[in-house]
Amino acid sequence: MAKRRSRGDGGLRWSEKRQRWIVEVTTGYSPAGKRLVKTASAKNKTDAKEKLKELIRDLDDGLPTGAATYTVGEAVSNWLAYGLSGRDPETVKNYRNLANLHIIPNLGKRKLRELSAGEVDEWLADVATKVSTRTVRLLHSILNRSVKRAEARDKVKRNVVMLCEIPVGLEGRPSKSLTLVQAEAVLKAAEDSSLHAYIVLSLLIGARTEELRALTWDHVDLNGNAAATPPVPRSISVWRSVRAGGDTKTKKSRRTLAMPRRCVVALRLHRIRQPNVRVRAEMRHRAGKGKRWTDRGLVFASEVGTELDRHNVLRMFRRVVKAAGLEPGEWTPREMRHSFVSLLSDAKVPIEDIARLCGHSGTAVTERVYRHQIRPVMVEAATAMDDIVSRRIREP
Repeated sequence: MAKRRSRGDGGLRWSEKRQRWIVEVTTGYSPAGKRLVKTASAKNKTDAKEKLKELIRDLDDGLPTGAATYTVGEAVSNWLAYGLSGRDPETVKNYRNLANLHIIPNLGKRKLRELSAGEVDEWLADVATKVSTRTVRLLHSILNRSVKRAEARDKVKRNVVMLCEIPVGLEGRPSKSLTLVQAEAVLKAAEDSSLHAYIVLSLLIGARTEELRALTWDHVDLNGNAAATPPVPRSISVWRSVRAGGDTKTKKSRRTLAMPRRCVVALRLHRIRQPNVRVRAEMRHRAGKGKRWTDRGLVFASEVGTELDRHNVLRMFRRVVKAAGLEPGEWTPREMRHSFVSLLSDAKVPIEDIARLCGHSGTAVTERVYRHQIRPVMVEAATAMDDIVSRRIREP
């Protein structure tokens, strides 16, 4: 008669029906007192014993019984679903796209417990030959945080991703700026575009694209007060952005900027035209061909009054760039901000003033990010822009 196994050693038996060896381990008891059992099977007794040892080892280590089959893909999907609470939807979408493009296809089916630091090193090295260093860092972060979450939930004993160095990826496309001639060409080409005022403000006051997309009319002063002491210039208050929570990028980014005359003219024309856009939206809605206009007081709104999508802005911007005689694929809206820095620097505006206008906490950020544009309030910049763009403009 076979010797009975000791308590805690699990069970091992042959199943005639399944023609396999069956192993069983008691993992605990339900609130009702029912015994909870984890089972596994193998074709031969030796493999069955190994599986039994693995189940007992997991039980001793406090790992849940399903951890042995838990994959990298499941860990990443779990983090994307539950580990990004409160994040901006665009951020979540970006993380999900990166995971689906680079992590899931290459490491997704790998059992998390069997993933080694060497495998992660090889994967990172391969990814680094295809994407920028910034993207490599982001992919490492996504995988690291996914495995860290799994580790906290006893799906794996340790996080091997933390042991891996981040390799240098491809060099990203350097930002550039428009020359004065190119800037004038873009401003001219923008006059026939619904993005006209948007481009004028991007180029002449250096506001970030996410700040302009959230700008509301109650934060725009098109009149000022020349009779006040001291005089109040015409200005915009950059107090919001389309970032999560509506906050600007930093505390220093919250600023009020005096506007050159060209900005005032562009905004006045834009305000005159905006009611026509609203009327067209209402007509389409009544005809059952579109959504109703939503009045959110936005300066730069979509055809139904909502915030502009960055992809739509990029498409419209590149049409303007093409009309200006430039290669559209080589320019993005954020480079209007770089051009703003370059034009002010050429006009010998001190870097301290440029840093304040850009909303930077100090000149170090300005010099690092815009180093290609820097050579050797906010009212000063508005005056400088009026001198740079010297065309006389008649205000409506």
